[in-house]
Amino acid sequence: MASSCLTKTKHNIIISIFKSISISKSKSSFTNRTSTSTNSLSSPVPKYAAYSKTNRTIGFNRCYEQAYFSRRLHSTVSVSNDVAQLVVEPPSQQFLDFPGGKVNFTRKLMFTSNSTAERVHCYRVLDDNGQPFNDSESLKISKELAVKMYTNMVTLEVMDTVFYESQRQGRISFYATTTGEEAINIASAAALNNNDFVFPQYREPGVLLWRGFTLQEFANQLFGNKFEYGKGRQMPIHYGSRKHSYFTVASTVATQIPHAVGAAYSLKMEKQDSCVITYFGDGGTSTADFHAAMNFAAVTEVPVIFFCRNNGWAISTPVHEQFRSDGVVVKGKAYGVPSIRIDGNDALAIYNAVHEARKMAIKEQTPVLIEALTYRAGHHTTSDDSTRYRSIDEIEKWRGDQSPIKRFRKWIENEGWWNDVAESEYRSSIRKQVAQAIQVAERIEKPPVADMFNDVYDVPPRNLNEQEVFVRKTVTKHRRDYPSDVPL
Repeated sequence: MASSCLTKTKHNIIISIFKSISISKSKSSFTNRTSTSTNSLSSPVPKYAAYSKTNRTIGFNRCYEQAYFSRRLHSTVSVSNDVAQLVVEPPSQQFLDFPGGKVNFTRKLMFTSNSTAERVHCYRVLDDNGQPFNDSESLKISKELAVKMYTNMVTLEVMDTVFYESQRQGRISFYATTTGEEAINIASAAALNNNDFVFPQYREPGVLLWRGFTLQEFANQLFGNKFEYGKGRQMPIHYGSRKHSYFTVASTVATQIPHAVGAAYSLKMEKQDSCVITYFGDGGTSTADFHAAMNFAAVTEVPVIFFCRNNGWAISTPVHEQFRSDGVVVKGKAYGVPSIRIDGNDALAIYNAVHEARKMAIKEQTPVLIEALTYRAGHHTTSDDSTRYRSIDEIEKWRGDQSPIKRFRKWIENEGWWNDVAESEYRSSIRKQVAQAIQVAERIEKPPVADMFNDVYDVPPRNLNEQEVFVRKTVTKHRRDYPSDVPL
């Protein structure tokens, strides 16, 4: 107890002296104040040092009296050394050598801010009129690549329109468009290699389109016929293709993100010259899977690109209700992941960012986070009516002035690589091709009933065999209640 009180007394003396030093206005006054304080401490201390307003600096109490006889009072020299130590600390006391890196000390009681005065900047190359900024850092792309990127964006737009209409006609059960996010799909895919693995959400069919997935393959999946790679077990738009290194879409939000990190870890172990990219929306960043995956990737230093499509809405939840942080890009820093915010409606900015992120991921063996600011200009899915939670004027604004397709078209037209005639001819041709693919897909029969029960067990268990027998009997008995194009 006496030792504790003496330590506290010493601490009070030091703090008092340090305060008197800090308020001096010049070097000479600093010296004088230190001398005065030191001299005052040099005088003998009375046996019973009473607390008084005039002796506020020292403030001894009864516990000091007890300590006075058991321990020698700190000398003036000792206190002076303590003061000097506070003013100029040796290097070893200016930081904490903590596991993970050195941490500098501070005497200011200061919490990190819950917001920043200025938001993280957004990288872009083209302005709203398709004109490149003079000082923008951008890769030079060829005419062939630029035209292919544009035509794929148009194909995606037309494909969405026709398939959406088909759902409204009752020909398919479900659909989700990529309206307003065409540049994210195509430009990011163009910057990748075909041996890079893709873990999509459900709004990236353009990545498959870029890699050679045909309009007929898209139609087969939507209609769930026997040529659909998932054998009709998945909902429409849940595409997947082993040939194109595109993992099958899952409706569960953000579950693909940790899977992508695991795949990237495998690539690292095998020393492959490729990376993994995973796409997700702003709503996905509120899941535990996102945070676990980010930390997992950062710690294991794997080549994965986290691509967040921040399109303003997680179904009906706006971003300002989704999180209080400055979007998603700042979350990368918290996990030690290099991050960038880009204009998600600028095809060139997206291409540049993903191209550079891929190089970083493979060469430096590091995860990279990209936040693309865009806007979901269509309904969430055909099961949604977005006009119930946002205005039509807001939607039309983004469909018009901010359309990524219109912006990129202006640029390639300014380059002399596109014109109205080419536009009209191409759109007409693609629409006919999509319509033809639908007609073919509709006429193909569905997968057999047996496909509901295979591909899980090498040898099906008895209960699964019993279920298959039951289904066959039920369909046979009530044949008119089941589709006629489902073989038994």
